[in-house]
Amino acid sequence: MDKVELTPELLRKLQLKQLPMLEYFRDFCEKNNLTFYLIGGGLIGALRSGGFVPWDDDVDVMLLREDYEKLPKLWREQHADGRFRLLKTDDEMFTGNIFITITDTNYTMVKTNQTKVDIPHGLVLDVFPLDVAPDGRFARKMQFVWTMIYSLFLAQIVPENNGGLMAFGSKVLLGIFRGKKIRNKIWRMAERHMTKYKLSENKCVTELCAGPKWMRPEYPKRIYEGVDYVTFEGLKMPCMKGYDEYLTMVFGDYMTPPPKEKQKPHHDVAYLDLNTPCEVYDREHKDEFTS
Repeated sequence: MDKVELTPELLRKLQLKQLPMLEYFRDFCEKNNLTFYLIGGGLIGALRSGGFVPWDDDVDVMLLREDYEKLPKLWREQHADGRFRLLKTDDEMFTGNIFITITDTNYTMVKTNQTKVDIPHGLVLDVFPLDVAPDGRFARKMQFVWTMIYSLFLAQIVPENNGGLMAFGSKVLLGIFRGKKIRNKIWRMAERHMTKYKLSENKCVTELCAGPKWMRPEYPKRIYEGVDYVTFEGLKMPCMKGYDEYLTMVFGDYMTPPPKEKQKPHHDVAYLDLNTPCEVYDREHKDEFTS
């Protein structure tokens, strides 16, 4: 499948178009006393230069699990959907993601792994939960197992890049449990098991829904005890109090840019239109979602 070439000029336009969505999300969280943190490349860019890393194509944020679970309920109760929609796989919707996304429907962007998913294909803000890692080694291993089950049955995608045996086992499981109801029941059960640990009773937190690479590191919970603020493209944004310890653990010398060959956007985009609302694309390609 052809991919959109994100030239520096187009990438910068894409970045700036995402700011109203980020501001809307920030204001909603502040109004509802939900604590979230700017993370990853967005946080690094804010610290280096006050904005996006030049080659970054999105913004990621994170909430402690308790606030993360409150978010969709409050969003729904307060009718916050409009231009900015909250998307989450549940009994009514399948997104292909294992985390919440906020979508700006004023524009159209289709990722290559979601061309056949029936959702509003707008610009996206990824919203991740921060979970508690149990102190016990066996409990932590079981948390990995439950997280992989959760990811498989929620995203319904075989992890081809994680080894032949795992891919084979995933295909077998998806082949056995084909129905929507049973798959939903399995991932909900797995989610309960992997998120049952309490912050007050354990020493570390972890990122279970950011993919296999990120679910293994554990971060001392002191990193998240308190909020600091950075300036991101003119917006005042919250980050974890221990951001230096967090970024050093994840990226090492995070203030030094990586080599040129690694300065690339990390998402593949199949279609991008920054002048047309996504409902136009969704209407014209409706048949493709169900084919």
